[in-house]
Amino acid sequence: MDANIQQFKAEFFKALAHPMRIRILEVLSEGERNVNELQALLGSEGSAVSQQLAVLRSKNLVNSAKEGTSVIYSLRDPLIKDLLAVARQIFNNHLVEAISLLEVMKEN
Repeated sequence: MDANIQQFKAEFFKALAHPMRIRILEVLSEGERNVNELQALLGSEGSAVSQQLAVLRSKNLVNSAKEGTSVIYSLRDPLIKDLLAVARQIFNNHLVEAISLLEVMKEN
């Protein structure tokens, strides 16, 4: 059982291992979007966005629903928003530590 959980985690984090996929998830944390909206918000080409959405869909991180001629994307699990917030806090903690180290180095 533990091996299955570890494998799931590894695959899950591999799906997050691209800056555009992270940004897509951050945008979707704010609400549903179609591809055109995602392209505009990300400032990226449709093919690049579509490619990253395909990865996120294949890893079951986002849902897609057809609405007329558009496909609407949303987070599959709202806890992804919490995970991204924790990652941001860890990043901020590292920045605080780096700034403190730089200040100590300046004093010496």
